[in-house]
Amino acid sequence: MQDNKNNMQDNNRQNRSSIGFIAGIIAAMLTTGTVVTWWAVHTLTKSTDTPTPTENPVSQPSDTEQRGQVYWLDATGDRLKLEESPLSLQKSLSDQEVVETAVTRLLSGPESSENDTTIPPDTKLLSLKLDKEGVHLNLSSEFTTGGGSASMMGRLGQLLYTATSVNPDAKVWLSIDGEPLELLGGEGLMIEQPMTRQWFDKNFEL
Repeated sequence: MQDNKNNMQDNNRQNRSSIGFIAGIIAAMLTTGTVVTWWAVHTLTKSTDTPTPTENPVSQPSDTEQRGQVYWLDATGDRLKLEESPLSLQKSLSDQEVVETAVTRLLSGPESSENDTTIPPDTKLLSLKLDKEGVHLNLSSEFTTGGGSASMMGRLGQLLYTATSVNPDAKVWLSIDGEPLELLGGEGLMIEQPMTRQWFDKNFEL
């Protein structure tokens, strides 16, 4: 009897051990399955995430445009030659403001050593008016000083072409200290009022 009882106790212990072992295996499988499932879902989510596209900066429309020109002189050869330099100005400027800006820059002198001018550096723009008749300029007396006939023709061409850069067919009236200019320089270049590009090209050769 005692042997049978001992055998039954051993069998019960073995059964409990087997059940515990099986339960441990199942728990491990469940835990491993959960980890694998989490890893698979996490990996899938990362792989299917759509990256946020980088937005290209929108180019802003420019509020400037090329309007008007300043005319300098090219003195590298035997003769002077007019060279235009385009201006980049605000679109909102009126034609008069463009012409005034161009003439002001001309009188301030070239910024590059590649360009020359025969306009005396102290020449000032006293007034400028643009109307249906053309361009009315009033300069200080320095404009008429210094240099020979080539210098006078060069500065007159620079001023005339710059003042008519918005409208090449425009007429120009030029005054010095408020008085209409009739003779320019010591050699007396005859000035016709109003002046035009066609008149200058016909009567003067740089």
